[in-house]
Amino acid sequence: MSELINNSKEKKAKLKELILKIHDGVDEALVRKELMETLSSIPYEDVVSVEQELIEGGLPVSEILRLCDVHSAVLQGNIDLQGARKVADGHPIDIMLKENIELNKIVAEASSLLENLEKMDEDTLKETILALRGMFNLLFDVDKHYLRLEYLVFPFLEKAGITGPPQVLWGKHDEIRDLIKGSIEILLTDKISKEELIASAEIVIAPALFGIKDMVVKEEEILFPMALDKILEKEWYQISKQSLEFGFCLYDPPMDWKPEWITKEDVNESNKTGSHVQLPSGGFTVEELLSILNTLPLDMTFVDKDDKVKYFSQGADRIFARNRAILNRDVRHCHPPGSVHIVNKIIEDFKTGKQNRAPFWINKGGKFIHIEYFALRNENGEYLGTLEVSHDITNFRALEGEQRLLSYK
Repeated sequence: MSELINNSKEKKAKLKELILKIHDGVDEALVRKELMETLSSIPYEDVVSVEQELIEGGLPVSEILRLCDVHSAVLQGNIDLQGARKVADGHPIDIMLKENIELNKIVAEASSLLENLEKMDEDTLKETILALRGMFNLLFDVDKHYLRLEYLVFPFLEKAGITGPPQVLWGKHDEIRDLIKGSIEILLTDKISKEELIASAEIVIAPALFGIKDMVVKEEEILFPMALDKILEKEWYQISKQSLEFGFCLYDPPMDWKPEWITKEDVNESNKTGSHVQLPSGGFTVEELLSILNTLPLDMTFVDKDDKVKYFSQGADRIFARNRAILNRDVRHCHPPGSVHIVNKIIEDFKTGKQNRAPFWINKGGKFIHIEYFALRNENGEYLGTLEVSHDITNFRALEGEQRLLSYK
C-alpha cells in the first residue's frame, strides 16, 4: 500500500484522514499501526499544512488542541526532517535548541525521582520534595522560551500565512504553564503525605514533565523547520535583537548572532552614539552608563514591580555569579526553596510600604559580604521594584587611621 502513497497530496490526504480518525475516537494504537503501514515518513511541511487545513475546514482550534498530544504521539519519529535548514551558533533557533537540551535534562532527572516515590522512606521523601521544588522552579523558566515564540516568532509565521499551528501551540504553552504552577503549589504544601504526593504526581506533576518534553518534540520536528522555511533572515535578526527583552531559559548564549550583512559598527551604533539617557541632573550615552554601572565595586540586581529580574551589573569581580538566563525570571525562583519565605516577606513589606530596606551580612569564602535590599519608589511613593546591592567590605573593616596622601595600593 505504501507504493500508492507516493506524492505530497496523497500523503496529506492520508494524514488528514488519520487525524480525523483520532477525532472520531478510533484507538490511537490502531491509527499508529495504519500510519506505519501507509506513511514511512511525513515531510514536516505536510504536517503543518494539514493542521492549517483542518482549522480552515471548520475544526475548532480547541478541538485541534485536545487532539494535539494524541496525533503528536502518533507522528513522533515519523516526520521527515531531511529538508530542514541548519542554523549558525547564536541564531534564535540555535538558542532554543540549546534551551531544550537543558529542559530535557531536568525533566529526565525529575521523572526519575517520581518513579521511585513508592520506595522512599520519610527522610528521603522530604529530600525529594525539596529537590523537585528546585527543579520546578527552574522549569518555570520555560515561560521565557514560550514567550519568545509567542511574541517574536509567531507574528512572523502569521505574516507568512501560517496561523493554525501557532494558535495550537500557544494553547499548549498555557496548559504547560498551568501544570508547572500547579506542581509548584503541590510541592510547597506543608506536610504532604507520600500518598498525596503520589496521587498529585500522577494528575499534575508527571503531566507537566510530559508536556515540556512533548513540546520539545513538537518544536524540533515541526515548528522550528517550518519557521526556518517561512521567516526571512532580516526577520530573524529582529527576533534576535528583541530576545533579551524576554530573557533566556536555563541557558545563557555565549555569543550574539548577526547575519553577515550586519557590520560590527551597526550593532554597536546605538550603544556608542545614540540612545542617550537624560536624567534631571545630567545624562549619559548607553556606553558611558554601562561603564559606570560595571565599574562600581558592587553587585547590583534590579527586580521590577512584578517580581521579575530585569537587570544585573557585570563588574569584573562579582561576588555572586549571574547569567542572562535569570532575566525575566520570577525572583522567587532564583533562590533556594528554603529561603523563599524571606524573599516573600521582603517583597511584601516593600510593596505595602512597611519597610524600605533590608540589610544582611554573611561570611563567604573568607570574605565579609554586606547585602542590602532597597525598595525603589517614584515621586508619588509608588513601588517600582527592588534593588539588591552586595558589597565585599572585608578590606574596609580592617582600615585604621587616615589616608590623606595619594596612594594606588
